[in-house]
Amino acid sequence: MLAQCEGLLQMYNITVYDQEYFQGARREFTACCQNIMECGMENIRSLKVECGAWVGYEHSSFCGQQFVLEKGDYPRIEAYNGSNSYRIERMISFRPICCANHKESRMTIFEMENMMGRQFELCDDYPSLQGMGWMNNEVGSMQIHTGAFVCYQYPGYRGHQYIMECDCHGGEYKCYREFGSHAQTPQIQSIRRIQH
Repeated sequence: MLAQCEGLLQMYNITVYDQEYFQGARREFTACCQNIMECGMENIRSLKVECGAWVGYEHSSFCGQQFVLEKGDYPRIEAYNGSNSYRIERMISFRPICCANHKESRMTIFEMENMMGRQFELCDDYPSLQGMGWMNNEVGSMQIHTGAFVCYQYPGYRGHQYIMECDCHGGEYKCYREFGSHAQTPQIQSIRRIQH
């Protein structure tokens, strides 16, 4: 993962601040950061994504709740925290999403673990999987063929976020425990492509 981030200095740029509204200590990154505390900051309270798509993590070493960070300004934690099912108080690590390609994203979701059961191919954004005909509120496994997606626990892009990439796990997520270190259920009810 870290090797993929090297050599991408021109494609990714994020500036983080230890206070809300882009105040306080400031650091600029063009590659992965496993622990912002090692850079002299206790927490990230606001940030600006200048270039590329990123994924932020609640804990160091890319662990804990995930949240997608696309190009734009995030003046407060709530701006990147989204509508998670519990309030996140910090972001400690982050990395670029090297395979994000909004126009070329394609994935297949499966009813059961290990790519078994009923399946459906997606290449667009779906605010409600049930609205497109998926009969379950869970996804047992998935294959990311190209690009990257963010999957949400609830319809309307709400709840826990899971970042799914074609260059992680070989694009195969064989069970919900591979969705992220914070995944406790296979419940996924909305999915969208990550914009680069």
